[in-house]
Amino acid sequence: MNGELLAFFILALIAIGGGVLMLNMRKVIHMVVALVFTFLSIAGLYVLLSAEFVAVVQVLIYSGGVSIIMLFGIMLTRHDDRSKVSGGWLRRFFAGIGVLVFFAIMFYGIKDLALGGGEVLLSGQGQGEEQALYENNTQKIGISLYSNYIIPFEITSVLLLVALVGAITLAKRDDTEEVNDDE
Repeated sequence: MNGELLAFFILALIAIGGGVLMLNMRKVIHMVVALVFTFLSIAGLYVLLSAEFVAVVQVLIYSGGVSIIMLFGIMLTRHDDRSKVSGGWLRRFFAGIGVLVFFAIMFYGIKDLALGGGEVLLSGQGQGEEQALYENNTQKIGISLYSNYIIPFEITSVLLLVALVGAITLAKRDDTEEVNDDE
């Protein structure tokens, strides 16, 4: 057992544990924290796959942005944390059995899986040279994004700007309606 396999098992257990905890927690804030642990462990799995750019995007977008938006949504809405959901030991028992069955199916499916040990090569774009797929992947993504996909990239940025202005306009309109209703 090498270090990469050990890191994979630890990160996979954290991801699965975070998912199970998220489903079984009672408070919404605790669910979001469990979800953050799942997001971070998935980013670690991306690092193990030599996809550093995707791992950084996972941390920035999901672990940072989505989790903060969820927390803001929870804090800004009215909800009652004191309500208890009934679900005794029978629910927990069946949830545990489900997790064990899922683990057994996944273990059986991947125990004899033979992945190719050879290095994956990517042919150069018109240069006639062969490069390893995982070398300089962030640079390759950047070059591809700003050369081949510049029009969709710019359209996406304009679309996000319009959505931001629309959200601000809607939020401002709601505030002015509340002030006029109070008077």
